[in-house]
Amino acid sequence: MTRAQEGDTVTIYCRGALEEEPPAGDNHLWPLSDDDGTTCFVLGDNEVIPGLEMAITGMEVGERKIVTIPPEEAYGIRSEQLIEEVSLEALPPDLDLSEGNRLEVETSDGSTYRMTIVQRGPQSITLDANHPLAGRTLVFQVELLELDRPTLN
Repeated sequence: MTRAQEGDTVTIYCRGALEEEPPAGDNHLWPLSDDDGTTCFVLGDNEVIPGLEMAITGMEVGERKIVTIPPEEAYGIRSEQLIEEVSLEALPPDLDLSEGNRLEVETSDGSTYRMTIVQRGPQSITLDANHPLAGRTLVFQVELLELDRPTLN
């Protein structure tokens, strides 16, 4: 049987959870994609987190597994350097600055970052540019549904 390798287009069914909330039932799981939990991508094209690509590499169509992915192979380690306090005076007045909201911030070099408002004070807000899942270990239930390799078809 053919095993998935770099360059293959794979279709997977994938649902995940945080390690702190083990996948005891479907109510704790979230799909990798917005629709039915299936997604298609090319292995090696960095379309999904590295740990998930590594887990799928070597799988056969129909194979299922549960994989635990540490932060280093997912969304990275949380960095305190990505947390910044910003004066309210430095921000446009029409922004909704409620805690939990996300803002797109453009730097002087043209880079864009999505930042989460983690705290609002009377004179400033605290923004966090870490990915919301940075520093978290993820657990995925994965099934390889299809594998397309140009040399096979």
